[in-house]
Amino acid sequence: MAVRKFKPVTPGQRHKIIGAFDNITATAPEKSLVVGKRKSGGRNNQGKMTMRYIGGGHRKLYRFIDFKREKDGVPAVVKSVEYDPNRSANIALLYYADGEKRYIIAPNGLEVGQDIMSGEKAAPEIGNSLPLKNIPVGTIIHNIELRPGQGAAFVRSAGVFAQLTSREGDYAIIKLPSGETRKILSTCKATIGSVGNSDHGLESSGKAGRSRWQGRRPRNRGVSMNPVDHPMGGGEGRSSGGHPRSRKGLYSKGLKTRAPKKQSSKYIIERRKK
Repeated sequence: MAVRKFKPVTPGQRHKIIGAFDNITATAPEKSLVVGKRKSGGRNNQGKMTMRYIGGGHRKLYRFIDFKREKDGVPAVVKSVEYDPNRSANIALLYYADGEKRYIIAPNGLEVGQDIMSGEKAAPEIGNSLPLKNIPVGTIIHNIELRPGQGAAFVRSAGVFAQLTSREGDYAIIKLPSGETRKILSTCKATIGSVGNSDHGLESSGKAGRSRWQGRRPRNRGVSMNPVDHPMGGGEGRSSGGHPRSRKGLYSKGLKTRAPKKQSSKYIIERRKK
């Protein structure tokens, strides 16, 4: 998907870069697969603000996405590719042979009218979902399960992909977008190809109002606060505020936050790049 730049006829359009939506084929979502999405505004059940910088934003409908892909052996055809306001990737509407409709994350290269399938007997082609044990080594994949039948948990954002590098007994060795290499059970499913909408990272909102449309309120820097409000606050004039840290005092540069005895650490072969 390409991006659009604008002539600087207004201050907001000077730096505005948005997607061209050239591969979007439907404007209205499938009614049977959406539900209204309620917003909290950062308030709890007593009406007190417990999360700052949240509020407002355009109304959204939540699209139910099929991350499990458990309809094995049932062929489906891609009916449309649609925009989803709840994620960076686009979604594709599938019409299954038995009459059921489902949404999936749209991979790069998926076309309307294309036939796809999931299951052990599915071919390793773009959009097909199959167990890692049936995927050829070196294949580009996304929507990876962490536990069999749980549904895809990894590699779901726009433009990202992982690679199946090798196998080791009951496990497949996966190189993730972060650079981390880890073992995942070979019975877990993954989808062939990379996630679409790869130009999402090139987009620029151009003005503060687009953040408000997304439900984000203005965020204060810690150094602009008083000492009572933030560890980096206070000082005469525009002082730097000392070592970068969070509101609760945790260092934000270089402090390891992963639990040292976390059970899943034994599956990580190589940590992500710093």
